[in-house]
Amino acid sequence: MSSKQRANLTLLALAISAFAIGSTEFISVGLMPLMIKDFGITMSQAGLTVSMYALGITIGAPILAILTSRWPRKNLLLGIMVVFIIGNLTVAFAPVFAVVLVGRIISSLAHGIFMSIASVVAADVVEPERRASAIAVMFTGLTVATVTGVPLGTFIGQVSTWHMSFIFIAAIGVLGLVANWFLVPNDLLLGQPSQFSGIIRVFKNKAIVVALLITALGYGGTFTVYTFVTPILESKMVTKGRCDHLNYLWSDGGFWKYVGWQMVKSPTVDGAIENVCWLVSNLVAIHINVKCPLVRFN
Repeated sequence: MSSKQRANLTLLALAISAFAIGSTEFISVGLMPLMIKDFGITMSQAGLTVSMYALGITIGAPILAILTSRWPRKNLLLGIMVVFIIGNLTVAFAPVFAVVLVGRIISSLAHGIFMSIASVVAADVVEPERRASAIAVMFTGLTVATVTGVPLGTFIGQVSTWHMSFIFIAAIGVLGLVANWFLVPNDLLLGQPSQFSGIIRVFKNKAIVVALLITALGYGGTFTVYTFVTPILESKMVTKGRCDHLNYLWSDGGFWKYVGWQMVKSPTVDGAIENVCWLVSNLVAIHINVKCPLVRFN
């Protein structure tokens, strides 16, 4: 087998794992009404399934990246997928809502560190001139998960139980674990040692801080709406039980992200601001349509 073929198989394994991890990120969005009914919780409490996941990524990813910087990368990938599977199974078999949150935090830790290490592995297994495309291939799994995995998981939960949705994601995680075991090479280079002081240096860089703020505020608003999109749709626009179709339409925005990037093609703050303005206009349109529905899906 040629080195190019081996690299492509490694990217396939990483993409499968990214699909599993991307699917679990927002899977609870479409399952909130079912969880509310099952556990007798409020809407705001159900929203913690997304908030705690996001906090786990934000806080856990940089810390775990530093602590595991010298670990063998294949072993780290395998460990990440094991943690991911455990987290989702914890949610699936949770007897109380508090255990659901614990499982979501466990899954989020796997998410954050995976994106860091998988990008490095994808870049290392190909020639220097192919590194950008290799990372893009790996992230394809994440994009495909948003477009198909989340709506599919919502559909599974609505036709059976929300527990089955997380079992379904755990099963994909097992597939990713097996793919990493057989397709990722054993001779990956060890990473460079990292220090916690590097995090401080990042926040001293004004350009990076501005980029982080734009991302956090822009997508923070979008994901807030996305978190509660199912109850919004069910109460204002659609018949209950049909949100999996509209979740698909929302998730299909991953395609339009690519179109927008082609239109802007500007790696500057101006390009980022244009993107945020587009997000704001969409949120305003959603607000108007919720107050005075122009379209209703029966």
